[in-house]
Amino acid sequence: MKHSEGFLRLVNNAKARIREVTVEQTRERIAADPGVKLIDVREDNEWGAEHAAGADHLGKGIIERDIEGMVPDKSTELILYCGGGYRSALAADVLQEMGYTNVFSMAGGWKAWKESGAPTTS
Repeated sequence: MKHSEGFLRLVNNAKARIREVTVEQTRERIAADPGVKLIDVREDNEWGAEHAAGADHLGKGIIERDIEGMVPDKSTELILYCGGGYRSALAADVLQEMGYTNVFSMAGGWKAWKESGAPTTS
């Protein structure tokens, strides 16, 4: 997908403030600690078509509104993913602004998850 210059600038600014993990690191973190939350921030139709096994869904449009109800402990490790790692970086930046201290964006997003052969569900 071709992204606009303004969007890429926004994402790059956010990426300077957040931490990223790979799919492999994500799977290792989840295996080591069942308290880690994998959150899909894609749109409802993307989630409904297929998503990472074990993930929760809070679309980027509502994550700020609903995250505190789903994850009240702001020290919980959260790994966010979207289609390619752009929207999840923006969402991770916002969650840090909200006081979440252990937030990561999964580099490469859903595309990288699928390409790695990681488990999925629909």
